[in-house]
Amino acid sequence: MGYFDAASAAPLHPVARQALVASLDEGWADPGRLYREGRRARMLLDAARETAAEAVGCRPDELVFTSSGTRAVHTGIAGALAGRRRAGRHLIVSAVEHSSVLHAADVHERDGGTVTRAGVGRTGTVDPSAYAAALRPDTALACLQSANHEVGTEQPVAAVAEACRAAGVPLLVDAAQSLAWGPVEGGWSLLTGSAHKWGGPPGVGLLVVRKGVRFAAQGPTDERESGRAAGFEDIPAIVAAAASLRAVRAEAAHEAVRLRELTERIRTRVPRAVPDTEVVGDPDRRLPGIVTFSCLYVDGETLLHALDTEGFSVSSGSSCTSSTLTPSHVLRAMGVLSEGNVRVSLPPGTAEADVERFLSVLPGVVARVREKLGAPAPVTVPARSGALVVDARGKRCPIPVIELAKVIGEVPVGGEVRVLADDEAARLDIPAWCEMRGQEYVGEEAADHGSAYVVRRVA
Repeated sequence: MGYFDAASAAPLHPVARQALVASLDEGWADPGRLYREGRRARMLLDAARETAAEAVGCRPDELVFTSSGTRAVHTGIAGALAGRRRAGRHLIVSAVEHSSVLHAADVHERDGGTVTRAGVGRTGTVDPSAYAAALRPDTALACLQSANHEVGTEQPVAAVAEACRAAGVPLLVDAAQSLAWGPVEGGWSLLTGSAHKWGGPPGVGLLVVRKGVRFAAQGPTDERESGRAAGFEDIPAIVAAAASLRAVRAEAAHEAVRLRELTERIRTRVPRAVPDTEVVGDPDRRLPGIVTFSCLYVDGETLLHALDTEGFSVSSGSSCTSSTLTPSHVLRAMGVLSEGNVRVSLPPGTAEADVERFLSVLPGVVARVREKLGAPAPVTVPARSGALVVDARGKRCPIPVIELAKVIGEVPVGGEVRVLADDEAARLDIPAWCEMRGQEYVGEEAADHGSAYVVRRVA
C-alpha cells in the first residue's frame, strides 16, 4: 500500500511508539507535585522540553507544549497581538498560510484589527520586499510559514525576518511542515509546530516565544506551561513527540536526498505520461517529500477515489474534494490550475517500488476519469466564423473547462468563446487552462446567475 499523505499526518515513528509506551508507566502523575511520582513526571517533561528546544534552536524556557499545532498558532498570534497592542493592531500574513493562521487573521479583523495578506507568485513564494512594503508603524505582528503545506514551496523566512527586525516587528513562523528536516533559519520571534507532522503522536503542538518578545496570553490561564497553555500536560505524548523529533532529525540528511530523488522522478515523469498536466510549486526551493500536480479535465474527488482503489492515499487542493466547492486558497493565490489536483507527500521510508507503481498506475487512472467525464479527444475541429457561447451554469469543476476545450476549435483564430459559469473554480481554472493551452484569456464579465469568462483563440 502507498500512503502518500505525510503532509497531513506522518505515520507514527517507531521511536515515538517506544517512548509513548515506556512513559505511560512513569509520566502519569502531576508534574507540579513534589512527591516521588510527581518528580518523575517533571523529569520526563523537562527532558522532553530540552530535547525539543535543541531541535528547534531555542532555550528550553522559551518553549511550551500545547494540545495541537493549531492551538499553538492561535495562542501565539493572539498573545503576540495583545502584547503589542500599544504599537497597533495591524497584522501581516501571506495568502498561502495554513488555514489556522488565516482563521486567526479573520478573527482579528472582525475584532477591529487590520490585516494585510501578502500575495505570492505562481510558484507559491512570497516576495520579501512585499512584506517589507507592508510593514507600517502600527504593525503588531507578521506571520509566515516556513514551507507550504500544499505545494511544498519553501519561503524566504530569513529575508522576511530581517525586514521585520529592522522595523521592530516580531515574526511568527508556522514551521509545522519543515521541522522534521531542520531548524528554521533567520531571526524569527515566535515559532509553532505540530508533532503529528513529523511522526509524533497527534494532540501535541509546540509554541516558542523568544525572550524579549512582548506576549500576553489570552483567555483563562493557569500555572502550567508558563501560563501559555492551560490544562494538564499529556506527558507520555509529549515525551513521544520530542523523542520522534530527535529521531527524524538524525535521519533527515540521508532521507532528504532519497525523497528528493523520488519526488523529482514524479515531477519529471508525470507530465510526460499524463497529457495536459501542470506540476505546481517551486521546482528547487521545496521540501524533500512533497510534489503537487493538476490534471486538466479531471474531477479531483473521482481521481482520489480511483487512486485509493489502486492502493494509494493522496490528498488534493481541488475544489471538487471540498464541501464548499471552492478551490484551495493556496492554488487560487498562486493562480494555477486547481481541477484534478493531486498532492503526493512521501513519508520517510517510502519504498522506491511504491513510487514506481504509482507512476505506472496514474496514466490509466486519469484516462478513465477523463473518459467518464467526456473530456475532449485531441482532434482538430474545422473552424467556422462567429463567436460561441457555452452555458455551463449549474455544472461543477471540471465540466466548464471541458466544455470550453470541446468548442475552442470551432471558432477561427481571433474568435472568442464566452463560458457562462457559476462555479467559483472557473474563475481560476479557465485562465489556467488558457495559459496551458496557448489561448488568450480576455477577462470576466457579469452575467445572469454567474459570470461570463471570455477566451480568444490564438492558437
